[in-house]
Amino acid sequence: MKNILIANSKGGSGKTTLSTNLAGYLASLGGRVMLSDLDRQQSSAQWLQRRPAEFPLIHSYNPRNKTSVLEPDWIITDSPAGFRDEKLSDAIKQADCVIVPIQPSAFDIGATTDFLDRLAEEKTIRKNKTFVALVGMRVNSRTHAAAGLAEFMEQTGFPVLTYLRNAQVYATAAELGVSLFDMRPSLVAQDIEQWVPLLDWVIEATDNEK
Repeated sequence: MKNILIANSKGGSGKTTLSTNLAGYLASLGGRVMLSDLDRQQSSAQWLQRRPAEFPLIHSYNPRNKTSVLEPDWIITDSPAGFRDEKLSDAIKQADCVIVPIQPSAFDIGATTDFLDRLAEEKTIRKNKTFVALVGMRVNSRTHAAAGLAEFMEQTGFPVLTYLRNAQVYATAAELGVSLFDMRPSLVAQDIEQWVPLLDWVIEATDNEK
């Protein structure tokens, strides 16, 4: 079983967007995928309820009811804002990798700086048992804010996987309960291309024994 944690203590950073689309991609590969939503707003869980039956099945993961389905091949955890202390440490210990989404704003960069410092203190991360990487979210590459985000991310010491643009297709997918990987390829070709480095890294980072 592979465990992927999507985390950033800053609210609205893009965790649900990453979680739902990554779950959709992994489900499209044919494996058993579970989506765990730890946020009180339950945005990922609501997305899952809207998911049409004709698309690859994604299970809702409830840690209190582990006997509800067969053991999954993948668990993707959409974590809440303010995720810290023991709950964060426990989630990191269970994860094969942690993906941190960051938006190009001074507020997001400031909050994420503290969060990344916290991650760097975790023993499993220091010993390369759990891998961490960063993803830029809702990025317009031609803006000053995007340049500032890129400079910050490159200085963190963590791998920078990709920058995802601010595209209407993400809002459409969220509303329909689908992922980019369920949509007509001609509509999402540019966005799928931006996802390729992230997907390649996930497969590589989870292909190890903890």
